[in-house]
Amino acid sequence: MKIATRRTTTLALLLVALPAFAGAPAGPQQPIAVQMYTLRDAGTLDQQLKIVHDAGVGAVETVGTQNVSAAELKHLLDRYSIKAISSHVQLADLRSDLAGVVAFNRSIGNTTLVVPYLDEKDRPTDAAGWTALGQELGRIAAEANIQGMRLAYHNHDFELVDFNGKTGLELLFAAAGPDLQTELDLAWVARAGHDPVVMLGKFRGHVFAVHAKDNAPKGQAEDEGGFAAVGQGVLDWNAILPAAAAAGVQWYIVEHDHPRDPAKVIKTGADYLRQHLTATLPASAPR
Repeated sequence: MKIATRRTTTLALLLVALPAFAGAPAGPQQPIAVQMYTLRDAGTLDQQLKIVHDAGVGAVETVGTQNVSAAELKHLLDRYSIKAISSHVQLADLRSDLAGVVAFNRSIGNTTLVVPYLDEKDRPTDAAGWTALGQELGRIAAEANIQGMRLAYHNHDFELVDFNGKTGLELLFAAAGPDLQTELDLAWVARAGHDPVVMLGKFRGHVFAVHAKDNAPKGQAEDEGGFAAVGQGVLDWNAILPAAAAAGVQWYIVEHDHPRDPAKVIKTGADYLRQHLTATLPASAPR
């Protein structure tokens, strides 16, 4: 009897001691995620995911494997009640080991792969090159679809160079076909001299997600690459968010390339989106 009582007491103490993050974030979840690149310098992976959880966000976009096994990553995601909604995967890995990439991401519950960046050697220099790259990505996207994954492409500014009235990004998607989705980085769109609202309209129906970050006023935040948290810079979010909803954006992914305070940037961005998204979300968006 004493042993049973001791076990009951121990169990009760353990339940009381469980950390708050063991449960899901409270309240309905809007389609807000965090790009883990933002947190690359914010301690261990465990500490990074705790920052996401503490900001009230229940989804992330991973950077490759996050340098851990699929089992460890899934364990940490589950610990903080966070789901992986996409992963940035280098083009070289998609070319050389698509099956391995798919297997890893299937293990963590993710179904969307994103080409995040092109190395200098992979960047086309003319319209024909962007068309050829689009055709290749279309083939990879079709193969990924067969394996239960979709493929998206994330832009910077170099894709937005004009070739006789069409940007490299538009040429790429025209050649890729319907299987390839886009992940529009709106701060980079603006830096390239384009209107994010217009660009969202051009890709209507094919925008898996937007990277939600801002550009600081010229001459400010230079130690942060000139970027700012969502709603704290010069982009017109009052126009952008309705345009994103109209374009069918499924996820709003908070990101900052060089944050001085990653936790603050994520909390500020997530709070801003939570406050401003409600009126613009389409009825079909995840909540």
